Amino acid sequence: MWHIIQSSTPQLLAAGLKYTIPIAIVSFIIGLIIALFTALIRLSSKRGAFLILKAIFRFYVWLFRSTPLLVQLFIVYFGLPYLKIKGVFPNGIQLNPVVAGVITFSLNTGAYCSETIRASILSIPEGQWEAAYSIGMTKSVVLRRIILPQAIRISLPPLANSFISLVKDTSLAASITIVEMFEVSQQIAAQNYQPLIMYSLVAVYYAIFCTILTWLQGYLEKITSRYVTTSR
Repeated sequence: MWHIIQSSTPQLLAAGLKYTIPIAIVSFIIGLIIALFTALIRLSSKRGAFLILKAIFRFYVWLFRSTPLLVQLFIVYFGLPYLKIKGVFPNGIQLNPVVAGVITFSLNTGAYCSETIRASILSIPEGQWEAAYSIGMTKSVVLRRIILPQAIRISLPPLANSFISLVKDTSLAASITIVEMFEVSQQIAAQNYQPLIMYSLVAVYYAIFCTILTWLQGYLEKITSRYVTTSR
């Protein structure tokens, strides 16, 4: 068993550092940008044609929160090549596995995180908006200098949890031929016929990655809350 662990560890860690962690980080950053934009659009009080845009983003959030991530991966990677549009995509939309994975993970993360950010912004007392307006601040300035900094602190724990979940969800990328940690463990298990050892080993490495991220989450929470007074 120890020989299997020693020989497999370099391959698993290499796959984790080459695919698992980079895919999770890039997808989360893009997802956060999508989430912030989506949340601000949905919170906007503009009317008229803007309501159509709000409806589109509401549908996007509903769609990605209501369907399994694995199905979304299959649609983007295996399904889009069959979406043939004459003059635009005559051969369908064919994506590299990593690109397809990042797109899917980003859209999925954006849908979930947008609700977290939206709820965090809504949790800020309305009086803070009114006080800022009373001293001549515009809505964009209030949002950037007063509301968003507080919303970021409030949303940090659930957003960090989303990132930790995303790291684990990258294991689904094996289904679209990305050779990340789980895929490597499957390949090695097929060679040494020791699936219990290999799957347990890859589970340990996922747990180690997520534990490190949990410690980092606690540190960030401590940093962002150091100026917040609490009553005991």
